[in-house]
Amino acid sequence: MPNPTRWVTDTGPEHSQWYIDRFRRLAAEGADLTGEARLVDALVTPGSRILDAGSGTGRVGAALAARGHTVVGVDADPALVEAAQADHPGPRWLVGDLAELDLPTRGETEPFDAAVLVGNVLTFVAPGTEREVLRRIAAHLRPDGVLAVGFGTGRGYPLPDFDGDAVAAGLRLEQRFATWDLRPWRDDADFAVTLLRRPAD
Repeated sequence: MPNPTRWVTDTGPEHSQWYIDRFRRLAAEGADLTGEARLVDALVTPGSRILDAGSGTGRVGAALAARGHTVVGVDADPALVEAAQADHPGPRWLVGDLAELDLPTRGETEPFDAAVLVGNVLTFVAPGTEREVLRRIAAHLRPDGVLAVGFGTGRGYPLPDFDGDAVAAGLRLEQRFATWDLRPWRDDADFAVTLLRRPAD
């Protein structure tokens, strides 16, 4: 990977296992880990193709697959992908840098109806690649496909920069909320959930 992600440069070598253990523990405790998936499920028709970009341990993609969607997950961290494969068989989990995303070369030639970027993924990609990540994801969406993005507003990626990158990537901003359960957006919100769409024309 020519440009290391912030997931690599900003965390220690033990971080991936800590992350895996954390979500396994939360699942065992019965925590609600599917809020993002519920929203995305409401945005698409049954049996949609969904790209889980920055899929981590697979919790969101697995929840979408359980709702009958075809899911392909991609994450740059091999340890997280291995955990997703072990904990959530069914979806296709792949190791890959989102800034170099090219799924047709890996056998996924059909466009996606929707994509998700959850868990602060955009704040963990390599610095300066945010626009390219959005462009690559947009290229995998069918016309009129939707992209749901969520990240903390205090994590070094200002919303005006994100909005500009989204437009430059060929996406249109449709809605913004303060939480995944659709609390109204406020300028002082510490989290942003943004729905983007690849125009149909």
